[in-house]
Amino acid sequence: MSAPDLEAEGLPDFSEVVEAEGHLVDSHLLNAIFDKVIERRATFEVLRFDIGRTNDEYSRLTLRVAAPDRRRLQGLLEDLVPLGCHVVSAQEVLLKPADGVGCVPDDFYSTTNHRTYVRCGGRWVEVGRQRMDAVIVVTAEGAVCRKLRDIRPGDKVVCGVEGIRVSPEFRERDRLGFAFMTNDVSTERRVEVSVRKVLAMMREVKAAGGKIVFVAGPVVVHSGGGEYFADLIRRGYVDGLLAGNALAVHDVERALFGTSLGIDLDAGVAVDEGHRNHMRAINAINRAGGLRAAVAAGVVRSGILYEAIRHGVDFVLAGSIRDDGPLPDTEMDLLAAQERYAAVLQNARMVVMLSTMLHSIGVGNMLPSSVRVVCVDINPAVVTKLADRGSSQTVGIVTDVGLFLHQVNVQLAGEAAVLRPAPDGGAP
Repeated sequence: MSAPDLEAEGLPDFSEVVEAEGHLVDSHLLNAIFDKVIERRATFEVLRFDIGRTNDEYSRLTLRVAAPDRRRLQGLLEDLVPLGCHVVSAQEVLLKPADGVGCVPDDFYSTTNHRTYVRCGGRWVEVGRQRMDAVIVVTAEGAVCRKLRDIRPGDKVVCGVEGIRVSPEFRERDRLGFAFMTNDVSTERRVEVSVRKVLAMMREVKAAGGKIVFVAGPVVVHSGGGEYFADLIRRGYVDGLLAGNALAVHDVERALFGTSLGIDLDAGVAVDEGHRNHMRAINAINRAGGLRAAVAAGVVRSGILYEAIRHGVDFVLAGSIRDDGPLPDTEMDLLAAQERYAAVLQNARMVVMLSTMLHSIGVGNMLPSSVRVVCVDINPAVVTKLADRGSSQTVGIVTDVGLFLHQVNVQLAGEAAVLRPAPDGGAP
């Protein structure tokens, strides 16, 4: 099959045979592969296509792609790799030495968030610490994704597309389950139904011994969802918490003064001099020597961070230029905060993002596509931005985060908190 405008250019002189396998039809990868060939003004010939005959069986595609010159063919092959295609010739991966700190050869391979393999020493090696927008470095221990800033002179960097295989995550065939929501951003869906499916996924992850990390913004507190989120921590569903300074400040403000941004959350009205309360909260934590010291001393007796500390949940507070204070616990070194985020996300099987655009997008960039992501936000653009930036596995729930957490609390009301009891076995 050929593009009509290519025929006038004459027969292509350069070609390669590529293969792909997976749920190619369900995940729209088959169309994407064909469209990419035409977009590059190249041609394709389907040599073999075996469609999966059952829900679990993969489809397999063998395709010859051709272009009038080597440069255009190379560009096409680079575009097809993220779609799961690999060159059949299976040559060894091309390695070139880095020539400086943070400097790699111009033809370096830029990673996706999909599971990736490189061919070294005659065998396929899975790349560790998979994430998007990184390079692959091969060492005696194996292959690993590494950020440009971590590259050192002499590192063996993967270049080109030879000897690289990418395995995209495929759309699930759970037509009547949670998969029907994937890449579907809509406000016209009952929150109760969405919550039921999220909880089912969370129970499945925990039953398998998996790790769930939450990314949360201060709206969790402002919207009245703080108590419900604290309950989720008590029940053992939160293994890691990633947030900014503001979440902790307003969480402590709520615990000490019953307000958030000076508003009484129970009465819904502003209190006298309430604008001072978040600064008073910072002052109290500073005097105590930090959040953990404040909890140990009984200064803070409730709230999200109180429960996180009491139940041993790993948490990181990443600072920004707009932070008041900030709290002593807030990491103001951007690079250090990124590294600490990545450490908490290591081996996570599910990430739930609660109403925070910047932190959600930042975390999305750190995750392999095999990690399930649920993003809850009143603004549908947040979910769209995540998908546009490569986190295509994100499921979006467009609703108020306080309402979402309330529904989580309601549906968990009869469940015993036995997944991770408090260290002392009861209330302090």
